[in-house]
Amino acid sequence: MIQGKIFKLKGKIQHYAWGGSAFIPHWLGVENPDNKPFAEYWMGAHPSASSTLEVDNTEENLYELIQKQPAYLIGEKVFNHFGELPYLFKILDVKDMLSIQVHPTKSSAAKGFDDEEKKGIPLKAPHRNYKDKNHKPEVMVALSEFWLLHGFLTEEKLLNVLKSIPEFKSFETIFIECKYKGLYEHLMNMPQAEVDNLLRPLVIREVQNKKENRLSKQDPGWWVSKLYSEESDLKDLDKGIFSIYFFNIVKAERGDGVFQGAGLPHAYLEGQNVELMANSDNVLRGGLTPKHIDVPELLKHIHFEGIEPKLMKGNIKGVGEKNYPCPVEDFGISSIQLKSKETYHATSSSFEIIVVLDGEMEVRGSNVISAKKGEAIAILAGENYTVSAQNRVYAFKAFVP
Repeated sequence: MIQGKIFKLKGKIQHYAWGGSAFIPHWLGVENPDNKPFAEYWMGAHPSASSTLEVDNTEENLYELIQKQPAYLIGEKVFNHFGELPYLFKILDVKDMLSIQVHPTKSSAAKGFDDEEKKGIPLKAPHRNYKDKNHKPEVMVALSEFWLLHGFLTEEKLLNVLKSIPEFKSFETIFIECKYKGLYEHLMNMPQAEVDNLLRPLVIREVQNKKENRLSKQDPGWWVSKLYSEESDLKDLDKGIFSIYFFNIVKAERGDGVFQGAGLPHAYLEGQNVELMANSDNVLRGGLTPKHIDVPELLKHIHFEGIEPKLMKGNIKGVGEKNYPCPVEDFGISSIQLKSKETYHATSSSFEIIVVLDGEMEVRGSNVISAKKGEAIAILAGENYTVSAQNRVYAFKAFVP
C-alpha cells in the first residue's frame, strides 16, 4: 500500500511527427542526437501512457495505483464523481500545424462510443472516432509566442475574406443565404478535383507572396505557404486550407491562456504551451493531418457561429499564484511564480500535479520533495503543503476544482 502524500512524478514523451526536436529535450535535460520529434510530454493517468510515481525508489504506474487505492490517491469526492483522475496535463512543442479539429460533448461522446462498439470497430482502429465516452474540453497557456486557429471569424470579417479573395467570391451568396453551416458543409463536401482546381492558383500566389515578404503570421497565406512551399506537385490539396482563411488566427503571448470547449473548431499552428484537458482522446478531424478524417461526423458537432477570441491573462489568487478560470468541473490550472525565499501555501482537494518549467522548488507537507526544471511533483488529496523557491521558480499546477 502506498504511503505518504508527496511524490516525484515522471511523465511520458510522445514523438508525434509535428513536434519540435529541441524544446522538450532541453527542458527535460535529455540528449536528442537523432533529432527525433518530441511533440508532447504527458502527465496523468491515461491508460495508454500513464505517468509513474517514484515510491520507495521504484517507479509505480499511476493508472494502476489509482485502481488499487482510488480514494487515497485522488480523493473520495473526485473518485465518486469521475471514477478516475479526470484530467490529462501536457507540455507541447508545435513545429508543424496540427489537424483542424473539434471535440464532442459528453453525451455525444457516449453515444458515438456506443455506436462504434456496436459496429465492432476495434478501439485502436485508425478509423475509430470515439476512443472513450468522455468530452475533451481543454485549456492552454502559452510558454512562448503561440499561434492557433480558434473558431469562425465573425460574419463581417468572413464576408470580407469571401469578397477579397478571387477564388472565394462565388461562395459569398452561399454564406449570405445559408450562413456558416451551409458554407462549410458545401466546401468540406466538395469533390477533390474541384478543390484542387479552385485552390491551386491561390496556393501558388501565397507561396510567391511569402517569398517576397508580403505576408506576416497574421495572414492566412503565411500558413498556407508554410504547408506548401516545398511542394512542386500541387494535387490532393488539403480542405483544411478553407479553415485557415475562415477561422480566427490568434497570437497568444507567453502567459496568455485560451479555453476551447466542445464544438469549437480549432487547430494549433506553432509554438510551445502547457495544456490541460479532460482525460479523453476523442478528436474529430477536418484536415491538415494524415490521420482519419470523418467530415460528416465533424459537421455534426461544430458550433457554426462567429466568435471574437478571448485571451485569458489569469487572476491573481495570492502570493505567486495566477489562476486561469475554466467553465468545467474536470480540471483547473494555475501558474506559480515565486522569487527567492517566497512561499506559496495550499491544501490539495484532489490529486494535484505541479510541473516545473524553470528554476527549482521545495514542496513541504507530511514529507518533503524538491524538484527542478523538467521535473514534476504529485500531491495526493487532502494535503496541507507549502512550495518555496530555491532562488526562483516558474511552475504550473493542475487540479480538480
